[in-house]
Amino acid sequence: MPLTDQQRGHLERRLLEERERLGGALGRSLAGHAGEDGQDRAGDLSKVPFHPGDVGSDTLEAELAGSNEVRLSRELGEIDAALERLYREPARFGTCEDTGREIPFERLDVVPWARTCDQAGA
Repeated sequence: MPLTDQQRGHLERRLLEERERLGGALGRSLAGHAGEDGQDRAGDLSKVPFHPGDVGSDTLEAELAGSNEVRLSRELGEIDAALERLYREPARFGTCEDTGREIPFERLDVVPWARTCDQAGA
């Protein structure tokens, strides 16, 4: 059963809310280390690490932050693509790209940018 206008309106609001939330999280993450060097981020008093483990911990934290920023950017891209699909062809929004079947509203309510019926192809 195709989505109703009310369901599409609900999903549009969800997409816009998620876009704002993720955009804020990405902005905070990027601003959190803009202009800081590794010494500032780690709270070290010296540029010389006291222990090799400190270097490893700092590297891991930087890689995790970078990985999270990439994930947030990708999700924002998926949300923008979903909004474009919704605005361009509202009657087709919620149609699985793999099978052509309707994506259940319950799934779209949780992941409003879903492009497929199953979680593997989210």
